[in-house]
Amino acid sequence: MLTGPRRAGKTTLLRRLFPKAEFVALDAPDVLERVTADPRSFLEGLRTPVILDEIQNAPALFPYLKAVIDRTPRRMGQWLITGSQEAPLMERVTESLAGRIAVLGLWPFSRAESSRVDLLRGGFPEVLARPGLRDVWFSSYVQTYLERDVRGVLNVRDLGMFRRFLSLLATRHGQVLNKTDLAAPLGLSVPALGAWLHVLEVTGQVLVVPPYFANVGKRLLKTPKVYFADSGLACHLLGIRSQEELERSPFLGPVVEGFVAAEIAKAQLNQGRRREVYFFRDHQGFEVDFVAPVRGETWLIEAKASRTVLPHDARSVGALRTRLTGRRRAFVAHRAGRHRPTTGAIAPGVEAVPLESLVERLNGQTA
Repeated sequence: MLTGPRRAGKTTLLRRLFPKAEFVALDAPDVLERVTADPRSFLEGLRTPVILDEIQNAPALFPYLKAVIDRTPRRMGQWLITGSQEAPLMERVTESLAGRIAVLGLWPFSRAESSRVDLLRGGFPEVLARPGLRDVWFSSYVQTYLERDVRGVLNVRDLGMFRRFLSLLATRHGQVLNKTDLAAPLGLSVPALGAWLHVLEVTGQVLVVPPYFANVGKRLLKTPKVYFADSGLACHLLGIRSQEELERSPFLGPVVEGFVAAEIAKAQLNQGRRREVYFFRDHQGFEVDFVAPVRGETWLIEAKASRTVLPHDARSVGALRTRLTGRRRAFVAHRAGRHRPTTGAIAPGVEAVPLESLVERLNGQTA
């Protein structure tokens, strides 16, 4: 089973990898009518291998699919499944197909997969293929997401208010989550806002980055940060339409941070590991943007929107490095300028690296 955000490329990937597999679109009304009427006969009428696309639309299939698989348990790889709504889908898989299915995650392209990925466009395949239609595509994407995924997971009657919630949340991109502060302008209760935020998280639209806890001898902040998982979508919701607008925007720093958070998560998912991204902050204001396990080491990463790095930029990440034990590496990642970018040690145990170099290292492309 391949899960991930809508339009990340799940269907295209499977159809390219398995061109001879029968393809069944479970969002087609006529197909769903047949599934509802007789799910057992529907499955038995298919010739494997089969791609069952958007299976969250046909939950009735899961128990019958289990029965079909159990008839020939040694015949693996016959059922290829995609789904866009992770949490409800996972519940059904746990109930019906536990021990019978491999679950993989697919997010939009990372910078390691396509040189077209950048802060303004993000990584959705269709945006990268047609950058001139970026604004139209994201507007349509948000509308489709609201009408299909949000209504499919949560009974939201006022989609206009949910759209305003998205825009308001974008202005908090990269900030510590304050549910009361978010709920008040919308007239929502804090529990209702928490449910809405959960929908965004389980459908792969936002990254909720929890604080990192370690024995470092300080009182630590316990509230998570929130980032939109795609920098292009974040820029769209913030009304940033061009590179020039992005350079002047007060949100440039958070957009860079969110881009790095997503690249860490994508590298982990693409290597078949679970997503683990944290940040560190104590009550004295000592802060490091990201802490993440990478190939048996703990990586400490400070993300900078600036194009040059100075020694004082390494102060926090270097100090946290000395307070942790075990194998660890510390980086200050920055945007590369037109001139030679800052690279190499800028403080004891801290390296300055351009964002592209950090992405290559996260994906094991360079040491």
